[in-house]
Amino acid sequence: MGPSGIPSEQTTLMALRALAQIDVRPVPDAREGRSEEAVAETRRPALQLLGLEGMDSTSGEAARPQKRTSQRAQEVVDKVSDAAYTIVTQPTVVITGRILEEYVRLQARLGRPESLPQVLDLYASKPTPKLVSGTIKYAERNPNKADSAVDPAVAEVALGAALEAKDLPAAIGILENTYSAKPFLRSKLIKKALLPGIAVAGTPVAIYYVATELAQLQHALQPHIATGFAFAGAICYVGFTATIGMVAHFTANDQMKRVTWALGTPLRHRWLYEEERAALDKIACSFGFSEEHRYGEEEGEEFLWLREYILNRSMILDAVDLMPGMN
Repeated sequence: MGPSGIPSEQTTLMALRALAQIDVRPVPDAREGRSEEAVAETRRPALQLLGLEGMDSTSGEAARPQKRTSQRAQEVVDKVSDAAYTIVTQPTVVITGRILEEYVRLQARLGRPESLPQVLDLYASKPTPKLVSGTIKYAERNPNKADSAVDPAVAEVALGAALEAKDLPAAIGILENTYSAKPFLRSKLIKKALLPGIAVAGTPVAIYYVATELAQLQHALQPHIATGFAFAGAICYVGFTATIGMVAHFTANDQMKRVTWALGTPLRHRWLYEEERAALDKIACSFGFSEEHRYGEEEGEEFLWLREYILNRSMILDAVDLMPGMN
């Protein structure tokens, strides 16, 4: 804790890193334990008929220590995960980018992505503690500011953890608090569109200057007429070439596997939400069939909900005209 009762970033990082140093081995999948129990239950009548029931019970007794070990490992994982969550959700803890990265990597290592959507939301909206006249007061934050955007590398780690755990609600929650969130979109506009926008705005001025200089090199036309011709020709060439290039770039679909844009989606929308589409593509590939020839055959309430969710985002899951052999 700092002198004001507000822990510093370094103190919080040390606490999270201390938790990360705890030896936590991967917990066996509970489904494997259930399948082994089902096999043993199926074999029991046959063993009774053959008079080998005691052997089966012996093997079951041998498996109990392993089960207890798995339960203890599960308890350790749960305690470490809960302790990390308690640290970052303390009202006096300021969740910085470094703290968020440390927390996400810890929960990904533990295989516990359930709390990541809430912590990602707190990163943008958690009130900031401040010491005023000896007391701690909390200042509300604007959750839509560009500096509240989650780093793409951290978002990728969080999404990967949810996909590895096969937790669809957590994956969608992480998506909505990272790639779909307003801070991320505004940050993308500032980082990737500001300089190109300035260049586009300054291009006509630069072309007019060059056209003026070129007009001085000829004597067939008056300078102002030659300047107009040169400017019109150059601006048309640059404009048409740039437009064709932009259309080719924004309509390319080589990077798309299962999730593609719906017809009629504006190019600006495709560019702005491309990271969201790529994340949904990963989610669909993770929760669906791995064989290409079985794409679109998935059933179940969970996958049907995912298909509807993707459709509501101006995207299509498994567009027929883009499937292998259909284009």
